[in-house]
Amino acid sequence: MSVEELRAKIREVPDFPKPGILFYDITTLLKDPAAYRESIQLMLEPYRGQRVDLVVGMESRGFIFSAPMAIELDAGFVPVRKLGKLPAETVSVEYALEYGSNTLEIHRDAIQPGQKVLVVDDLLATGGTVQGTIELIEELKGEIVGLAFLVELEFLHGRDRLTGWPISSVIRY
Repeated sequence: MSVEELRAKIREVPDFPKPGILFYDITTLLKDPAAYRESIQLMLEPYRGQRVDLVVGMESRGFIFSAPMAIELDAGFVPVRKLGKLPAETVSVEYALEYGSNTLEIHRDAIQPGQKVLVVDDLLATGGTVQGTIELIEELKGEIVGLAFLVELEFLHGRDRLTGWPISSVIRY
C-alpha cells in the first residue's frame, strides 16, 4: 500500500476541535487492518537494524503505534502520560500549548542511563509534546535514536523545534 493510499484513508474534519482547524482523523485508517499494518511497517523502516532498547509513546494516540512498534523491534514499551495517570514515582515536565500549558510524566525508573530510545507519536504538529517528552528522556539519561510519526503537519514547522535528532514521518501535509 502506497503512502498516497494511506493518506486517502485519513478523514479530514473541518472546524474540529474549533472553527478554522482542519483535523486529520486517523481512526478511518486504523479500522483498515492492511492500512494500519502498513503504517506501522513504514514507521519502523528507518529504525530496523538499529539498536532500540525502548519505544516511548505519548498519550494517547501515540500508544496505538508505539506498542506494536516496540514488539516488532524486540524492545520495551514506555508510556508518557498526562499528569496524575502513572501510579509510581514520576518525573514531569510542563510544556506550552497554543493556549495554556500541559504536564507530561514518565515513571522515574522507566529508562536506565544509556538505553537507546525511539520516540513515537501519531502526529507531529508544533512539536511541543515531543519536546517535553525529549526533556523527560534526557533527564533519565536515555539516548534518543529517533523520532517517528505517522503524520507530519509541515506547515506548523514542528520539525524546526526538534533539531539534533533523526525525524521520520510517513504522511506529510
